[in-house]
Amino acid sequence: MPAKGVEATAVRTSDDSHRDRVVVVGGGLVGRVTAWRAAQRGLSVTLVESDPARAASTVAAGMLTPATEAAFGEEPLMELGIRSARMYADFVAELEEASGLDVGHRATGTLLVAFDRDDLAVLTELHALQRRLGIAAERLTGRECRRLEPMLAPSVRGGVLAPDDHSVDPRRLLRALAAAGGRAGVTEVRGLVGEVLSPGPGGARLGVRLAGDAAAGQILPAHQVVLAAGCWGNGVAVPEPVVPPLRPVKGQLLRARVPDGEPPLVGRTVRGLVRGFPTYLVPRADGEVVIGATQEELGHDTSLTVGGLWQVLRDARELVPGVSELEVTETCVGLRPGSPDNEPLLGPTRVPGLHLAAGHFRHGVLLTPVTGEAMAGALTDGDLPEYARRFTARRASR
Repeated sequence: MPAKGVEATAVRTSDDSHRDRVVVVGGGLVGRVTAWRAAQRGLSVTLVESDPARAASTVAAGMLTPATEAAFGEEPLMELGIRSARMYADFVAELEEASGLDVGHRATGTLLVAFDRDDLAVLTELHALQRRLGIAAERLTGRECRRLEPMLAPSVRGGVLAPDDHSVDPRRLLRALAAAGGRAGVTEVRGLVGEVLSPGPGGARLGVRLAGDAAAGQILPAHQVVLAAGCWGNGVAVPEPVVPPLRPVKGQLLRARVPDGEPPLVGRTVRGLVRGFPTYLVPRADGEVVIGATQEELGHDTSLTVGGLWQVLRDARELVPGVSELEVTETCVGLRPGSPDNEPLLGPTRVPGLHLAAGHFRHGVLLTPVTGEAMAGALTDGDLPEYARRFTARRASR
């Protein structure tokens, strides 16, 4: 990735430049957008990542769907998601200009469909919630759904069209954030973080001690540290117990491709309920279709299973029988970082200088722009913007 890289041993600890130095732990979307936005605010930023492949961002489908993700009891989270979704067009334009890379943003809307009568009853309740939240969503009959997406099964009972629910390619987004961060001055260090120290070396408020074979024992001084390592952040020792258990929620999915010369399988993101099980198909401009996903509470297990992939394909095929003709190109497992209340943990903790940007669960891609804005505000102003204070990291230690 075109980031500005240095070895950990090259970081100086003898001067006072650490007064405005921020160390971001984690190289997924949340960590990289925080690093980029902080660098734009004039802070000296170092991003530490041990293994980019383990970020949930590299597996995510990239749905930007506050309308079709709406759930009873999660209204404040959905409002944050709506705010972030409305930021996306400007965010993408700025990022693509800053990085010189395309992020695969598709503004084609999302169609949520119901397979049977029970699924349709759930969808009816969801549509009422969408209307209460002021979300644009149009109720459709099964015939109207098939008019929009001709490959849908005849058994589809009805649906909801969410014209403002779009998609992005998270892998491209990740590369663009790395490039934009590098151009803004973010320094990248490859290493595993074992501990956050208070105080740090040479008069620094904090220190980040690296572990692993390459840079074990090296300490990066910092004025502020952001833990943005997803469910892997539980392995970082901190001065006080301010990081709640972040549980990994396993998701199995697969990537497939429409055969050359064939028309697209679906023209927009199609989400569905099949006998109570959620499924989705997210198309890309190059013919790829992402199909997923399971939701399993199995700790840090990242094994692909026949049962998991069968469930994904079974439900997707019920909605769109043409899935059977796709060429499978990749199978994937990701670990979504879930907080105890399934809401993100943002901003300062009670340890001076230590921040969290974690616990985004299923919404990490959607919340990327608003998280970057909120975290940059916390790092420069000392607190989160008013709209994000419900999600303060300090609630974890109350």
